[in-house]
Amino acid sequence: MKRNGFTLVELLVVIAIIGILIALLLPAVQQAREAARRMQCTNQLKQWILATHNYHDTFTKFPTSWQDGTNQWSAQARLLPYMEQRALESAIDYNVNYTEYHVGGSHENQGKVNGIVLPSVRIDTLLCPSEVKDTRRFDGSDAYHYPLNYALNMGVWYVYNGSNGGEGAFVPSKYLRMADMVDGTSNTMALAEVKAYTHYDRDTATYGTAEINSFPDIGSYIESTVTTSTRNSGHTEWVDGKTHQTGFTAFFPPNTDFDIGAGQPLPADFTNNREDRSGLSSNPTLAAVTARSYHPGVVNVAFMDGSVSRVTDTVNLSVYRAAATRNGGEVLNRNEL
Repeated sequence: MKRNGFTLVELLVVIAIIGILIALLLPAVQQAREAARRMQCTNQLKQWILATHNYHDTFTKFPTSWQDGTNQWSAQARLLPYMEQRALESAIDYNVNYTEYHVGGSHENQGKVNGIVLPSVRIDTLLCPSEVKDTRRFDGSDAYHYPLNYALNMGVWYVYNGSNGGEGAFVPSKYLRMADMVDGTSNTMALAEVKAYTHYDRDTATYGTAEINSFPDIGSYIESTVTTSTRNSGHTEWVDGKTHQTGFTAFFPPNTDFDIGAGQPLPADFTNNREDRSGLSSNPTLAAVTARSYHPGVVNVAFMDGSVSRVTDTVNLSVYRAAATRNGGEVLNRNEL
C-alpha cells in the first residue's frame, strides 16, 4: 500500500535534525551580529576622536572635560557640531548650568526634540549598539537624562584639585593642545567605552593630597560600601562633564567588576569628591571609574592620533595606566595593550 506522508518516527527525526542545525548555527549568527555591533562601535569611536581633532583645528585646543562655575557641560556636548548635531548644540547656553535645561528649569524649552528636554535627547553616536540599557533616565515622570557609552580619558586616579587637573588627555577647567600630549598621540588614550547605569559611591570617602600619587585599596572599599540599592546612575548624563558621567580612569583594568551583593560581580565605580564639591584643595577629586563594554573580553579605545584599538581585560595594568597619561614619560608598546 502506498504511503501518503511521513511516519511519526520520520517526523521526529526531521525535527531533531532541524534542532541540531539551529543549535549549531545560532552561535555563529550571534557571533556575526556581535562582530557587526563591535565594528559599528569602532566606527562611532572613530567619529568622536576625529571630532576632537576638528574641534582642535577650529580652536587650536581641545575642550575641557568639565568647567568650574556654572559652565559644567561635557566635552561631548561641545563636540556635537562635529558630529552632525550643530542644531542641537546651538541651543546650548554655556553661561548656565545644564540643570537649567531640565523640566522646570529656566531653559527647559530650548533645544527640545519632540517634546523631550535637551539633556534627555538620545545621541545615537554616543551609544554602543551592544548597550543593554539604552533607555532614557527619568526623575519621577519627567524625562531627565540620556546615557552614553563613550567617555573621555581623565587619567589614572587623580582628576582635579580645584585649580589643576590630572594627567589624562582631557582635564577639568583647562584646555589642552596637541603639544601637551608629550608621550605621543599614538600612545595616549582619548576615549573608551563605558557601560551605562553603573553603580557607584561618591563624596563619602576622604582622600587628601597625600593620596594623589598612591593607590589605596579602592576595590575593597567599593565592595564594602556599594550595594545594589545605592546609586546606579553612572554614565547616564551625556551633558554632565564630571568624571563619573562622561569620563573614565585607568585605575582598574577594563571590565573590572565587584561583588556588591548581587550574587554575581557587577560594574561599580568610585569618586571620592566630585569636581563641583567644595574643599578640593585638601580633598581633590580622585576617581576609579572603569572602562567597560558588552564586547566579550575587550573594550574599544580611541587614541589621540585618531586610531581605534581593542584593549583586553587581561592587559598589563602598568602598560594600560601608561596609556592613560599624556606626559608620564613612559615608553609604551601598543602591542602590549
